[in-house]
Amino acid sequence: MIRKFDFLVIGSGVAGMSYALQVAASGKGKVALVCKTSIEEANTAKAQGGIAAVTNMEVDNFEKHVRDTLIAGDYISDRAAVEQVVRQAPGAIKRLVEWGVNFDKKDDGTFDLHREGGHSEFRILHHADDTGFEIQRGLIEAVKNCPAITLLENHFAVEIITQHHLGIEVTRRTPDIECYGAYILDPDTKKIDTFLSRVTVLCTGGCGAVYASTTNPEIATGDGIAMAYRAKATVQDMEFIQFHPTALFHPGETHPAYLITEAMRGYGGILRLPNGEEFMQKYDKRLSLAPRDIVARAIDKEMKKHGLDHVCLDVTHKDPEETKHHFPNIYAKCLSIGIDITKQYIPVAPCAHYLCGGIKVDLNGCSSIQRLYALGECSCTGLHGGNRLASNSLVEAVVYAETAARHTLEHLDEYTFNDRVPEWNDEGTLSNEEKVLIAQDAKEVEQVMSAYVGIVRSDLRLKRAWVRLDLLYEETEELFKRVKATRDICELRNMINVGYLITRQAIERKESRGLHYTIDYPKHAYDQH
Repeated sequence: MIRKFDFLVIGSGVAGMSYALQVAASGKGKVALVCKTSIEEANTAKAQGGIAAVTNMEVDNFEKHVRDTLIAGDYISDRAAVEQVVRQAPGAIKRLVEWGVNFDKKDDGTFDLHREGGHSEFRILHHADDTGFEIQRGLIEAVKNCPAITLLENHFAVEIITQHHLGIEVTRRTPDIECYGAYILDPDTKKIDTFLSRVTVLCTGGCGAVYASTTNPEIATGDGIAMAYRAKATVQDMEFIQFHPTALFHPGETHPAYLITEAMRGYGGILRLPNGEEFMQKYDKRLSLAPRDIVARAIDKEMKKHGLDHVCLDVTHKDPEETKHHFPNIYAKCLSIGIDITKQYIPVAPCAHYLCGGIKVDLNGCSSIQRLYALGECSCTGLHGGNRLASNSLVEAVVYAETAARHTLEHLDEYTFNDRVPEWNDEGTLSNEEKVLIAQDAKEVEQVMSAYVGIVRSDLRLKRAWVRLDLLYEETEELFKRVKATRDICELRNMINVGYLITRQAIERKESRGLHYTIDYPKHAYDQH
């Protein structure tokens, strides 16, 4: 079946919904919003801490936010991207409020601002400890009330369509690759439909699910990045995987692991060994509020040194009622597994959290493929550089959704539907035996990535990962050619592609920088002279 939409938006987190709402409001065409599962299930909803923006000009300013972002990013960030996000952040907050998102306020009506690791001022807007969920709720309501948006839940994008599908050879050197839409799997018919579009936007989130333990939902298999890479788009900075230092250590829950927000350390939480001993003073003068990469490496080192599977976060010295008021969901979650955080330490361990790299885009969210945009965590805008500053990601998604929507609407009339695109060839069958292979291979990807491409790396570990992923790639591509495309084999292909990109770009970086730390090059390249 062939379906036509002027705007094809793949992914329904804050980036996808913000973009869809803005282009729909223009009245310039039909919008399809494609979700892999339900519209509620996105990384956005898992973001507890908040969204960063300079709103209190009496003590804060844009220059401070820019400087904090550049320092956290280990000076790899693209300054133009940083300036764009920081300066447009207050406008993005205003837009979210107009769409019905609520942020906590003080009695005088001003925003109740938090401070998080790496920020020099209180500038984090939040809604208790479930800010992402509140943003997602407000946007979902707006999307559902917008007649110009066709919402397609449980639809899975398999490939984006380019000249390659017209029988034209496309390589990484082809200068004018164009995107004509995507092939999308319909859950009811089990068939892959051809979605033609004038503009395609990837908002498919991150890739935490390639690791054995992650704060991301299971659906975060890097689909958009893998599709764009296979279509020969530029993908950059994949080695910079942010491991959140403090996920709740609860062995039964790894996809997703429950996040203990950074705001809890901003509130006064202290990291300790299970015996009560503090340890952050050995690693950084900012103690528990040092940037995430430093804290995650410190915890990793202490765990290895003492043979532990977790450390602890202590808020028992804080006022119990205040703790319950600020962190009601964390309090309830920990209580559900027998931990009263007002009296007991919270067991925590680092796990995969956020991808700073992705599909390389310019200031308008345009990828290296014409008519293809990428927004949110699957994109690499240059804002985060080597390490994301806490709470910069949600605001990045809203700001870039705005610049991309503006750019799209200015150029939409230059694009037409390409009616020469062939339909998907879906011959082949899949037996239960093959399903077992797919599940086993997905587990192997997670194990390889966690063991060899984790918080601390080495040339030997990365080479091992490379060799194993290469073998999995060959086996999976061979299987993919023989069977009907299903969501599980497509996700496995994407996980292998993304694991390969993280590993290859980690091998290419011959220095320790930002989130990429290797024992073979323990210092910056520019420190070694």
